[in-house]
Amino acid sequence: MKSLYSIIIPLLLLLACTSGCQKSFLDRPSLSQITSDNFYQSTADLRLATAALYGGATWFDYNAFPYLTIGDVLSGNLLQPYNADLVQFTTFSITGDNNQLAATWRSFYKIVGQCNVTIKAFHDKAPASIPAKDINAALAEARFIRATVYFHLVQLWGAVPIIEDNTKLIDSSLLRRNLVSDVYKFIASDLTFAARNLPATDAAGRLTTWSAQGMLGKVYLTWAGLNQNLTRNQALLDSAKLYAGNVCNKSGLSLLPSYYNLFRTQFNDNPESLFALQWAPGVGYGLGNSLQAQFAPSGDVVTGGGGWGGAIGPTYDLYTLYTAQDSIRRKASFMLTGDLYSELNAAGGGYRATACNLKKHVVGTAADNNSPTMDLWSSIEHNALLRLADVYLIYAEAILGNNASTADGEALKYFNKVRTRAGVDPAPLLTADTLFRERRIELAYESQFWLDLVRLSYYNPQKAIDAINNQKRQLFTYSNGIATPTPYNVAITPATINTFTLPIPATELTADPKLSEPPVAYY
Repeated sequence: MKSLYSIIIPLLLLLACTSGCQKSFLDRPSLSQITSDNFYQSTADLRLATAALYGGATWFDYNAFPYLTIGDVLSGNLLQPYNADLVQFTTFSITGDNNQLAATWRSFYKIVGQCNVTIKAFHDKAPASIPAKDINAALAEARFIRATVYFHLVQLWGAVPIIEDNTKLIDSSLLRRNLVSDVYKFIASDLTFAARNLPATDAAGRLTTWSAQGMLGKVYLTWAGLNQNLTRNQALLDSAKLYAGNVCNKSGLSLLPSYYNLFRTQFNDNPESLFALQWAPGVGYGLGNSLQAQFAPSGDVVTGGGGWGGAIGPTYDLYTLYTAQDSIRRKASFMLTGDLYSELNAAGGGYRATACNLKKHVVGTAADNNSPTMDLWSSIEHNALLRLADVYLIYAEAILGNNASTADGEALKYFNKVRTRAGVDPAPLLTADTLFRERRIELAYESQFWLDLVRLSYYNPQKAIDAINNQKRQLFTYSNGIATPTPYNVAITPATINTFTLPIPATELTADPKLSEPPVAYY
């Protein structure tokens, strides 16, 4: 299909996308000095090639808006009442013409294409002089990232086309979607390879076997509910428990002591970060992390102006989940009127919130971050797509499994590590509801809550539907310690089971009508 075909067959080397990097593993050689025949000659060359998969232009379209739009606007954590595309996500009236929907699909298949090109180049071009373990480690990075993207695709769209060899599109560019169960099998295969071939430790920001095993735990936990009726597949739950448990008990990793510091750039790629997008400063529009430019509430905290998030804020529904004791996570996630953030606009005495707005991903100016080249479109926050606290909660949920509650010592141990780090009292007992609530608070504005709702919809659709339809999807004001919800006079379509599968972008359906046909087996 023309649209997907043009996306999925990128240049053999997409290394120029972060050419303005500071010294880090993201450094790139000049494209004018390399070819496919002379580049893949050493382990260092392979690592340069895989570094290109961690950020830059291919991730931009997803990260710029959909990252929060899908994960948190659609799920009811965040509200943007004026942007027409985002309003569709709030009101469950998403059409195939939605720009953010198309950007997400486009970005994800670009990344798949880049991973495929990289994998093929390693197989075809890497000489025998490079140790096999180094080739396999590089392949594992690419396969982890491809699997992570497909994990997002299958949760958002259900049946989607599996592509692992771009060259096959030359003979047949029109694609059918593949069965959801086969997409999960493909994801698990990639991640299993990654878990076996990634090292236990590596440079900060690089993937490790613990990254792959943590993601495998999450995949198996989600897959366990697919097409089930109120109970989940026990064998898949056991796999989730195994892999997440390995990370919890064998990795030697621990939570960063301060939850608040997780989202400050001085702590980028800390040991809790298992997979984070790597963004460089000073690279301009389309290449860097633009979350802050779009979602910060004021230009006072963004270098070069921007900060167009004044109308965007937390929903009253999310606010009501935080207890007074849970102030650390609340303040790190969203602002209440009057909050002082001394690290933002530090030279001006800090930033005092004038309304209830997003805080997470708002990291401040170039001066605040000691990053002179950081610009409006290039925040240096390395936003994590998987971190250790997430895996702790996955492990606890896998242990709970199909039980109504558990006082299992392992489940409580890791669940309460997350709570006590936040300054919240430990829980004596776990239920599905307490885990669901804890994940929503701990991972707010990290593009996770919608995926949690999808996981729930696999095996308990009515509960997932009710969780959405009972939300208070509106902004609120805050004064003298009192939150007052404000009317949101836009009709919200009641959620149904179909709400949990996004429409395929209209441009893709036009380019490939076969996408509308029933999915077929891949294996």
